[in-house]
Amino acid sequence: MDVVGIGNALVDVLSHADDATLDKLNLVKGTMHLVSQEQAENLYKGIGPATEMSGGSAANTIAGIASFGGRAAYIGKVANDQLGAVFSHDMKSQGITFNTQPHEGGIATGCCLVLVTPDGERTMNTFLGASNALAAHDIDANLIQSAQYIYLEGYLFDPPAAKEAFFAAAEMARNSRTRVALTLSDLFCVGRHRDDFERLIRTHVDVLFANEQELIAQYQAPDLQTAITAARGSADILAVTRSEKGAVIITKDETIEVAAQKVKKVVDTTGAGDLFASGFLYGLTQGMDLAECGRLGTVAAAEIISHLGARPQQQLARLAA
Repeated sequence: MDVVGIGNALVDVLSHADDATLDKLNLVKGTMHLVSQEQAENLYKGIGPATEMSGGSAANTIAGIASFGGRAAYIGKVANDQLGAVFSHDMKSQGITFNTQPHEGGIATGCCLVLVTPDGERTMNTFLGASNALAAHDIDANLIQSAQYIYLEGYLFDPPAAKEAFFAAAEMARNSRTRVALTLSDLFCVGRHRDDFERLIRTHVDVLFANEQELIAQYQAPDLQTAITAARGSADILAVTRSEKGAVIITKDETIEVAAQKVKKVVDTTGAGDLFASGFLYGLTQGMDLAECGRLGTVAAAEIISHLGARPQQQLARLAA
């Protein structure tokens, strides 16, 4: 395998909304909120027409890697229900290895209600559902050891059992030749798990992904440059996305700026960071230099923000070529 992703297996429910609707629903624009099944059902009743498609942050990244032509696998928990079957089909149909046993026990497959405002910004309301049930025994050691990289999704730190699965996977990787990549995922996620993230980064992480707000929050810095200075050397590679400003790649000895790809219109920013990670990790596994890895990341991110949803609609290998 090139990359094995571990994360919350979710089905996205996407709908358009304006800022007034977000205010009415007491939602903070551009963030991810954890909700109960009852809250999710009430939110669903209050939104307009919606589109359903498989999602989940790390799952989106793995789908992107497969679209580039990479060999990818995914570990995540769905229920033995209709949405779980849809998620499994969507992954396997792309050639992705997905063998995690479904959860049996009445909890539904998780979903994420994504409200997209006219500026393309997304506000996510996540019912974790069966994804909460992922545990250390679901981690396939042979799969982890077969990969060049494992990719860990910060959102999965919320359930204690899943957090244990994370550290188990990272330890399996450290005991083999597998390298570890982590995404901080979300500003509020950093606020909830800063200390655990710091411990994992310090002991296990080779590649750290974050947007500039997340990095500033993780290192409790007043600005991006101070955060970069604090973070430099904590992981071998630090990849920071900056929306229309592109990205910056930081190692112990160098800083590489990567320009954003131009798009005609930003439709939906859902999955932009996920797909940047797709291109970057695909490039790393193919032996490309860091500047080219960053370019592939921006190619994938540009494709994903040009349409609704967080899975590629065009073959990324063709776009990259």
